[in-house]
Amino acid sequence: GAGVARGYLNRPELTEERFLDDPFYRGERMYQTGDLARWLPDGTVEWLGRMDGQVKIRGYRIEPGEVEEELRQIDRVREEAVGARAEGGETELCAYIEGQ
Repeated sequence: GAGVARGYLNRPELTEERFLDDPFYRGERMYQTGDLARWLPDGTVEWLGRMDGQVKIRGYRIEPGEVEEELRQIDRVREEAVGARAEGGETELCAYIEGQ
């Protein structure tokens, strides 16, 4: 729509990857955010989650896989798992590791 950028400056490959033909409005483009949603019969949109593993904590989008990759670089870390946990109305990023 009118509020969406035309693409990434000097990054045609990224523009091609992220900006898709809009199936709802002929000739328009839309940005692929990674969010999953669906139209409900009453016309509202229901957000279902994300297509990737991204989590949002205090307004920041975080890739748990990137944190796991950093943990793998630490000597004596054998296995790792990172995810978000909601407790008491707050969402926290949690990392679990198994040492050698």
